[in-house]
Amino acid sequence: MSVCLQANAIQTMQIEKNSALTLNDCIKISLNNSPIVKKSILNLDIAKASLGVAKSAYFPSLSLGAGYKQNFGERNHNMGSYQSRTLPGFDASISQLLWNFGRTDAGIRMEKFNKIAAEFDFDETVLTTIFNVKLQYYGVLAAKSLMEVEKLNVQINERNYQRTLAYFEEGIKSKIDLVNAEVNLSDSKIALVKAENTYKNAIVNLNNAMYAAYAPEYSIQNTETFNLANPNVPVSLTNIENYKRLLSLPDGIEDAVFAVKAEKSDVLKDYVFEKYPYTFEKSVTIAKENRPDLKALNASVKAMKQYVLLTKRQYLPELRGGVGYSYANNRYYADSGMNVSLNLNSTFNVKQVKHEVDIANSQLNLAKTEVELLNQTLYFDIQSAYVTMIQLEKQIPLLETKVRQTLENLELADGRYTVGLGDYIQLQDARVNYNNAQSSYVQAVYNYNVARATLEREIALPQEETLTVEDVKDFQKDIKKSEKKSKKTKKDNV
Repeated sequence: MSVCLQANAIQTMQIEKNSALTLNDCIKISLNNSPIVKKSILNLDIAKASLGVAKSAYFPSLSLGAGYKQNFGERNHNMGSYQSRTLPGFDASISQLLWNFGRTDAGIRMEKFNKIAAEFDFDETVLTTIFNVKLQYYGVLAAKSLMEVEKLNVQINERNYQRTLAYFEEGIKSKIDLVNAEVNLSDSKIALVKAENTYKNAIVNLNNAMYAAYAPEYSIQNTETFNLANPNVPVSLTNIENYKRLLSLPDGIEDAVFAVKAEKSDVLKDYVFEKYPYTFEKSVTIAKENRPDLKALNASVKAMKQYVLLTKRQYLPELRGGVGYSYANNRYYADSGMNVSLNLNSTFNVKQVKHEVDIANSQLNLAKTEVELLNQTLYFDIQSAYVTMIQLEKQIPLLETKVRQTLENLELADGRYTVGLGDYIQLQDARVNYNNAQSSYVQAVYNYNVARATLEREIALPQEETLTVEDVKDFQKDIKKSEKKSKKTKKDNV
């Protein structure tokens, strides 16, 4: 997949039908399609142009003029009388700023820091886009896992109902067991429909994160930290199996006795994950070094300092030099010539400048406060994400063990119920515990992936698939070369 990153030339990246996308593929699609990323590129272009405008103050200014001058009371030497005449003329001049006591330099430095801030804002936008895709990607994997859990629960309840019906017809079990089996089967089907709806919403959220409207059917692949039994998870809003006959009884009952152990299904297989390699203190240090929003605010503080300096220097004069030429066509002679000028002037409103300096100082203090606030928020956000992730790292192996234990308990309860030693309530309690254990396990894996992604986002950890300012520059150069080549080709053809 190719990515075009010039904001005014970006074309939406489409998803191929029946393709199997990785997490990095989805991130790449989102970075290419995101209007927010495009806006950041345009803001960066504006910042570069603003820097160019500030530097242009040191370039000479050219002034050209032409017109007619009405001369009243001109004396006619031959006639001895006065008459008015319209005289054509033009003038041209070049003026150059020589020195304005550092005011232009302060403006250039301010725009340089604004450009740096725009670059870091771009990096922040990219990080936010990547994080959002990760959340929705994990959301689809989790929703698919929970839907599989509910499908398994429906199968268990269907077979329990079939067995209970057979026992009831033989007079082994009571009517209340049969009614409870019917109710539990209906409840499990309703839960499955809700899980399917959650899965559909997760697909919509992922498509939205990739800015991929009207996406065709495709699948997403497992990640190292979210390994489903099926390596390719189908992503479709139409081909989802629905249990519409919620209150109907199972059809085609031939063999009413089924062993629950046959329904064992590992929703997540071979679940392993590498422990987070950094301590909390190291994570905070990395964040202060990497966070683009913090760097952007620091650059804004430096820009505001230059703005204060620029505002204060409005009191100082400006020294300009110039060279000009003028021509006027008189009746009897042409009045023309060169002129050289050197001007030192200063124009300002004392009251206005005083208040502008006050505003600039307040804006500088506001920028410093924003930096302080972000440093405080950064520390506590990292602490919260770190604690959550470490807690889940410890919980996941325990929850995996609980799934195996509840399955074993369900098999024992099923065996006791089959031989008449246990009642239906014990069997259903065991089934509910097994179902809840699976759901809790899947939810914990999802929460862990989200917590880890959040922590990586908080410390701005470098990502495998990303987009940098250098990438944008390279793509813009390639596009300009391509445009020049295209124009040359058209010219040669003509």
